[in-house]
Amino acid sequence: MKKIEQQKKRAPARASHDTAPPDAFREFMLQNWKAKRKGRITPIRGAQYFHARRRALSERFPGEYLVIPTGHEKVRANDTYYRFRPGSDFYYLTGNTEPDCVLVLEPKGEKGHKDVLFVEPNPGRSDETFFLDRNKGELWVGPRLGVEESRARFAVDECRGLPELPEYLASLKGARVRVLRGFSEGVDEAIKSRAREDAELATVLSEMRLIKDDLEIRELQKAIASTKRGFEDIIERLKFAQSEREVEGVFNLRARMEGNDVGYGTIAASGANACILHWTRNDAPLRPGDLLLVDAGVEADTLYTADVTRVLPISGKFTKEQREVYDLVLEANLAAIAAVKPGNDFLDPHRAAMRVLAEGLERMGILKDAEEALQEDKQFYRRYTLHNTSHMLGLDVHDCARARAENYRHGKLRPGMVLTIEPGLYFQVDDLTVPAKYRGIGVRIEDDVLVTERGCRVLTRDIPKESREVEAWMREVWRRSPRRR
Repeated sequence: MKKIEQQKKRAPARASHDTAPPDAFREFMLQNWKAKRKGRITPIRGAQYFHARRRALSERFPGEYLVIPTGHEKVRANDTYYRFRPGSDFYYLTGNTEPDCVLVLEPKGEKGHKDVLFVEPNPGRSDETFFLDRNKGELWVGPRLGVEESRARFAVDECRGLPELPEYLASLKGARVRVLRGFSEGVDEAIKSRAREDAELATVLSEMRLIKDDLEIRELQKAIASTKRGFEDIIERLKFAQSEREVEGVFNLRARMEGNDVGYGTIAASGANACILHWTRNDAPLRPGDLLLVDAGVEADTLYTADVTRVLPISGKFTKEQREVYDLVLEANLAAIAAVKPGNDFLDPHRAAMRVLAEGLERMGILKDAEEALQEDKQFYRRYTLHNTSHMLGLDVHDCARARAENYRHGKLRPGMVLTIEPGLYFQVDDLTVPAKYRGIGVRIEDDVLVTERGCRVLTRDIPKESREVEAWMREVWRRSPRRR
């Protein structure tokens, strides 16, 4: 139980450079504070959706305790921490973004569960932690809701303080308990692992998240709208930008202005760096005439993230060779989107895109025989396009990662799924199978697509992607911009 008692163990409450406060100061600080006004706590927006998700999870595991922690802040260096981002499954079930919290679905007999949410208490000015504790004191890190306020805010059945958690978990000895593991070492050690059962809980949560509800679709659409504005910030900056870092910086500013953060490390890959699939160093100079591949997404305050890739000609116009490669990738993108239909295999869009790319590579003289290259035991086309075309999207940029293969990668598309469509071609500068005029060109075009009852809806349809549309988009942004190179 010691681990649970120390589950918030991070930096000491007083840092090494702090002066120890005298008793008189402590006493002085606890006096003469205006009583906190207790107003009505408004339930979180969409509370009914979070409630419905908890009930759906409850139905899957009758008579069992389900323990879902959100995780803790992680050390960046010494006593500084990364900005906290809650565990996606915990957030999906509660809407709560505070660190250290734990949700328990407590069985009510053999049918149904009661929500029990453990949160950090808020003693207000009655406890000296508010001014002494660097980690959770309100004068250090800001206010928090507290127990009763959290119950009202997140519309759960019951809320308790985190200090009660160790005893509560100890009382579950002998009960049927499943834990979402890997988020809290203390919780993991307090409850004996049932590996198969715990893994099943994680899988069920991932598979629930495969199908987005109306609230999730709205939040994804908001994140995408912010992402478009972020791309326009980039285009405006390109008139005078000198480095990839500037591209990353202006996009990330938009993400913090309008959302929680970026949904993943922004890729701002210019020139041959675009041939490095996850180029996030973003430290190279921008050169006129090169392409800039930007793979970026705003994560909304509700933690749903966009995932969009567009390729911008830094000078505002594609060269003949750049356009040839770009238009082939666009053709693959459109073919893949056409294959997004309920009942189709999840891999059907990928197959459609790869056929278009292979046939195009044959026309360009890079592949000798597209049909041979597409054979499962050869897959020669992958030399120029290493990654698959799609992944699920939602609270995580690679969403639903613990879903079973038969329901995801080898499963069928169903209405409510949101997936990316992102074919690409990457011609390495030292690849002798590629004509010299194409080497160093990397292109990926990525859209976010919702499966509907009859087909699909491209959620990113308002972000230009045809080559001439991209050029016109850049001219329009530059025309509106008062700044010039």
